[in-house]
Amino acid sequence: MKGIMSIKDLGVNDIPIAGGKAANLGELTAAGFDVPPGFVLTTESYDEFLEHNNLKTVISESIEGIDVDSDAALQEASAKIRNAFEAGEIPKNLESQVLAEYKKLGKGKYPLVAVRSSATAEDLPTASFAGQQDTYLNVSEPSSLLICIKKCWSSLFTPRAISYRVSKEFDHDKVKLAVVIQRMINSEKSGIMFTVDPNSELPHIIIEAGYGLGEALVGGKVTPDTYVVDKFHRNILNKRISTQTWKLVRGESGECLREEIPTDQVKSQKLTDSQIEGVADIGNRIEMHYNRPMDIEWAIEDDHIYVVQARPITTLSKQNKQQETVEESEESGRTILVRGLGASPGNASGKVKIYDENMSLDVVKKGDVLVTQMTTPDMVPAMTRAAAIVTDEGGMTCHAAIVARELGIPCVVGATEATSVLKDGMEVTVHGQMGVVYEGGTPSVEVISTSAAATAVAVAVPVTATKIMVNIGVPTKASEYSELPVQGVGLMRSEFLFTSHVQEHPCALIEGGREEELIDKLAEGIASVGRAFYPRPVVLRTSDFKTNEYHDMKGGADYEPKESNPMIGWRGCSRYVSESYNKAFRAELKAVKKARDEMGLKNIWVMLPFVRTIDEVVEIEKMMNEIGLYRSKDFKLYLMAEVPAVVFMVEEFAEHCDAFSIGSNDLTQLVMGADRDSDVLGKMGYFDERNEALKRAVKQIIDGAHKKGVTVSICGQGPSVYPEFCEFLVRAGIDSISLNPDTVVKTINYVAAAEKRIIMESIRKQLSQ
Repeated sequence: MKGIMSIKDLGVNDIPIAGGKAANLGELTAAGFDVPPGFVLTTESYDEFLEHNNLKTVISESIEGIDVDSDAALQEASAKIRNAFEAGEIPKNLESQVLAEYKKLGKGKYPLVAVRSSATAEDLPTASFAGQQDTYLNVSEPSSLLICIKKCWSSLFTPRAISYRVSKEFDHDKVKLAVVIQRMINSEKSGIMFTVDPNSELPHIIIEAGYGLGEALVGGKVTPDTYVVDKFHRNILNKRISTQTWKLVRGESGECLREEIPTDQVKSQKLTDSQIEGVADIGNRIEMHYNRPMDIEWAIEDDHIYVVQARPITTLSKQNKQQETVEESEESGRTILVRGLGASPGNASGKVKIYDENMSLDVVKKGDVLVTQMTTPDMVPAMTRAAAIVTDEGGMTCHAAIVARELGIPCVVGATEATSVLKDGMEVTVHGQMGVVYEGGTPSVEVISTSAAATAVAVAVPVTATKIMVNIGVPTKASEYSELPVQGVGLMRSEFLFTSHVQEHPCALIEGGREEELIDKLAEGIASVGRAFYPRPVVLRTSDFKTNEYHDMKGGADYEPKESNPMIGWRGCSRYVSESYNKAFRAELKAVKKARDEMGLKNIWVMLPFVRTIDEVVEIEKMMNEIGLYRSKDFKLYLMAEVPAVVFMVEEFAEHCDAFSIGSNDLTQLVMGADRDSDVLGKMGYFDERNEALKRAVKQIIDGAHKKGVTVSICGQGPSVYPEFCEFLVRAGIDSISLNPDTVVKTINYVAAAEKRIIMESIRKQLSQ
């Protein structure tokens, strides 16, 4: 690892050393997008600074046992840590390297730069950590740069960041900070875009734009224009033009200044139609590159569009989307108090708490409706307690909107007069889909919980003949997900147990005489899910890390070979039967036995991943028997059907298992010969579960398994993404479908609709005969 790296030398896989922001900027640069040039102080520099100033002790002593619901406790811990950081000394060798790179960036002069934090748990597919660390703009000379670097590092421990990590269950010790130093773009116009509507999830690009530097817009200090662009036909569907009376600009000395906007431009459209189309095109291309919906920040300087940040959207399908319209609500006689922009779906009731930045966050109690001019990152601890959020300012991509969607609570932004119309203690209902606040509590069914699962339960769902299961990767969420209308866990990924509970390579633990510790940690993690769902079955897929993933674990380099293509390398069952890994796999089995026998959780079953041969299965079942795990009525053995060998020999494999689970991602990859990580093939449509060859493979598995009296499930994303593929599975006779938690309700409706069509077709056929 290097302490300092150029942005252009980084890629999306460099998050562990450069953080999410820097890694994505490097990825975009390599892909040919216009990104302001710069360099990064990697986590090695952060570690060096901590060690040089003995800061780890200060951090652990300040945070241990902290009450994150107490604003005072958070402020005290944060102040102690940040003061220690900012009083620390950057090692001289690191300081000289930084200044040399800084001067090089200005071609012999010290240019204006932006100093931006880039945490290793930031801009991830699962959590954006929006606004959690600091950014400093228009930094213009060496001493200021060094001060800003230390402040960036210390901002990893702001009250908001400490609280947010706890709410997202991130370990403080595992999150590090890199610092990005980039040439400053003097934005004439700037904004944000989502490459899918984060509220409705329609295939629309949502662009928000304002005059001047982007900090005012991102911080929610101004309400932007909002443009909606059809992603496929590239035409502008809608424009919402805002009133902007001021903007942030760069002063002569580099400082940020507030400047009034000429009267004739205050209510004007911020971007020309041509610029809207240009920004949308960039968004489309970035989404295609990452093969997922993206949240992108952009800036225009001298009519040139720069990309200054891109991250996966972390908040899709968090809540059941409400279909009610404002007009329907008005007809029911309910009084609408304020209107704004629906920024996070769902509806919730509570008492209004008007908040301004001079108050203590402790005034916001659990279940309050937080009403403020605009949220800031410092307010996250209070936001986590709120039932809903309403702001005067802001758009779909402001801080309040992003954080509310991650928390799974309703949010209305840009409501203009919310803080003056709504009064402290007033009982209201916030409808986050429609962007309105009603007088009084919610009649009939109330959706007040911040839990996406509880929201799903509150919505009536049809009963289906096809069993619906849930996939679980994070055991700490098991209690929440157990509230979903599912019949058990179809896929519990054991990899998370290694990354969160164990945190070391299993072979290193065993060689170090710590096998019992490994077994105990795995058993407790397994049991936490087993208890939550008891007596419903929990199908545990034993570990399926690839060699490169195992290699990166603590101690892993001593046990893992280098493979040019780990995706089809030493993984799954081939690892279990290898002499060098056999003991580690047996420890997993012993953990299952401990959870079942000592903790009484007989609902835990086992699934073997990446099965290639019958000999593997026979040998593994023998190991299971030696440990005391025998197939029976209350202990089932599943095989993952994701390798074509299982398709061709499904009846033979069925002699050695109780059920199959189709892993559609790997099966699609291997049937089509298409690397699931390939951007090029993904864009060309090769990696698609709806391909006829894949559908024939799935049908062959179902038919062959049923011939032998063995059931079949599927645990890939296909059924929730493609309703037509879901219907194909139902028609093919799939026994159960296991889904990601946030897709359960909508996919149940897909299944119910398909089953209804099949029944009606059968009735019509009988009547016609």
